[in-house]
Amino acid sequence: MTTKYRVNITKHAQEDLEHIYYYIAADSAANASKFILEIEKKIYTLEGFPYRHPLISENQYFETNYRHLIYKRYRIIYRIVKNVVYILRIIHGAKLYEL
Repeated sequence: MTTKYRVNITKHAQEDLEHIYYYIAADSAANASKFILEIEKKIYTLEGFPYRHPLISENQYFETNYRHLIYKRYRIIYRIVKNVVYILRIIHGAKLYEL
């Protein structure tokens, strides 16, 4: 039987989603809404098997075990604690994660 994980989107990640929305909405509110829904759909796939995505390279600097899910040009950075997946940040792929 597969363990089902609970997904918790942190305040920082929610703020990241808002920034992404407003950035895209400057050109098209419809495209922004669609993109945010697609990201959220990807995030909730982590309820199944969150360990399938790789560890982030920044772990070596922070001594963490964070992972990331890539969606288009964005990195969804998360950590797993017991049966909960915490979405920490959603950043552009060209950026490094900062604590």
